Amino acid sequence: MLTRIAVVSSILCLILPAAGFAQGFSQGDKVFTLNGNGMSDQDFDTTTFSVSGSFSYFFTDKIEGAIRQNVGFSDIEDSGSNWSGTTRAAVDYSFDMGRLWPFVGGTIGYIYGDGVHDTGIIGPEAGLRVFVNQTTFILGAIEWDFFFDSGDDEDALDDSVFIYTVGIGFRW
Repeated sequence: MLTRIAVVSSILCLILPAAGFAQGFSQGDKVFTLNGNGMSDQDFDTTTFSVSGSFSYFFTDKIEGAIRQNVGFSDIEDSGSNWSGTTRAAVDYSFDMGRLWPFVGGTIGYIYGDGVHDTGIIGPEAGLRVFVNQTTFILGAIEWDFFFDSGDDEDALDDSVFIYTVGIGFRW
């Protein structure tokens, strides 16, 4: 019982201070995010942990364009440690739900490094921003990227990756 009270109290302490202010995005807003990322193949045999950052601009109060950069280190089964990176552009549509701003969109970019086949990538993405004050939000997102050049394998679904992101963002 005491544990439940502590958990509920902690959640309320995070939510209530943010409930009394207006937030969200407007045309012309700029956003910078810092993220911790993980990427796994569809079988979760290969896993990469990385850090990333992004800069985005809101063309309208709902449509955002972004440039993202990831750099990471991988522990790949039977291959040892390697580095990898992705550089991507994205376009997202955001939904205004008060403090919550879910979004959907797509990315296109390039993946490169020691542990990956250097090639272009493209795919859908979705996520959620939760504002903690007027300029700061917590971000959670997932992408499903497909390789332009899948090497010897003809099945693009077998050569796809998931990029999942948790981070913090700042709007100005």
